Amino acid sequence: MNEQMESQDPDEVRPTGRFRVYLGAAAGVGKTCAMLDEGWRRFQRGADVVVGFVETHKRPHTIEQIRDLPIVPRKQVEYRGSQWEEMDLEAVLGRRPEVALIDELAHTNIPGSGPHEKRWQDVLAILDAGIAVISTVNIQHVESLADAVETITGAPIKERVPDWVVRRADQLELIDSSADQLRRRMLHGNIYPATKVHAALSGFFRTENLVALRELSLRFVADETEEELLEFLRSRGPSGGSDVWDTAERILVAVTGAPGNDAVIRRAARIAARSKAELLALYVVPGDSQASQIDTTRLRELEELVRDVGGAWLSTEAEDVASAIVTTAEERQITQIVLGTSNRSSLHSLLRGSIIQQILRKAGDVGIDVHVIARKPDRKGGAGATEGD
Repeated sequence: MNEQMESQDPDEVRPTGRFRVYLGAAAGVGKTCAMLDEGWRRFQRGADVVVGFVETHKRPHTIEQIRDLPIVPRKQVEYRGSQWEEMDLEAVLGRRPEVALIDELAHTNIPGSGPHEKRWQDVLAILDAGIAVISTVNIQHVESLADAVETITGAPIKERVPDWVVRRADQLELIDSSADQLRRRMLHGNIYPATKVHAALSGFFRTENLVALRELSLRFVADETEEELLEFLRSRGPSGGSDVWDTAERILVAVTGAPGNDAVIRRAARIAARSKAELLALYVVPGDSQASQIDTTRLRELEELVRDVGGAWLSTEAEDVASAIVTTAEERQITQIVLGTSNRSSLHSLLRGSIIQQILRKAGDVGIDVHVIARKPDRKGGAGATEGD
């Protein structure tokens, strides 16, 4: 990428990446149509393009955009007495096209339909086989933003895709639409069937929700663009002014036995993303046997979440939890610590002192900023149908 940006040839054009993702604020912005249009253009130029899986939701305009593109037949799966259709991963790999169009990156596969639980895992397998992929995803399905979207819309987000999968894309393109335009499309029956329009317009598709989702989408893509700029400036060396842009922030989020770790980790990930910072999650196993512990399964889930949002995991054992957190922060050159509010009783705080207060005091002594985040109940995303384009 850096060599391409530094090229002096005005006629040189950056080549198409192997993994392209169209991102949207909500269903109906036009992600699937954009994917099909890009696939058709490449097909017309002679590329071997196939439709691996496209969800048309029976929308006439979307169906028209498939045109004459070759389609890999879907896999028929019986599950709980019903017939389902999923992408046939083996068939796509066996066909070995140059480019595969694969809709809804966050989709959860029907059990028994293939080797992977999630479609994004299928996509990674296809990319590893040397096949380029063009895909789509809505902003609410990005792991680090899912809980924020739940708060904004009041709707549970069951489908999740790790941030690092979306960030892996060579090209991430926002398909934008104003809130008013989306609501008009909904009212005209271009997104959902008529029976679902009223509920959608008064629920998820309220104007204030769509405005907030659009802002999240713009920020997510802006973060990606700024990271490319920083990488370019770093490649130019000190004379290029990279020191001015690279803030070298490092964020540490403390994971405890209290409920609400998921929300605290995602909030820390958003702080890290906007600061262009590294993210480290630290779980301190307290020596106090009376202290609440996280069971092994839950701990593995939290560690997986940290990696999904682009962070690194570290655990240590210590009698003094506050000192362990601040000492680790110093050793790792952390600039900001993120904590969840404590659920300990007032009596416990009086007898032993609040851990948060201890961390605030110790971190202040060494010049490390501390964010204290309100804890919310943990929510675990499960299987469910993704919203369409």
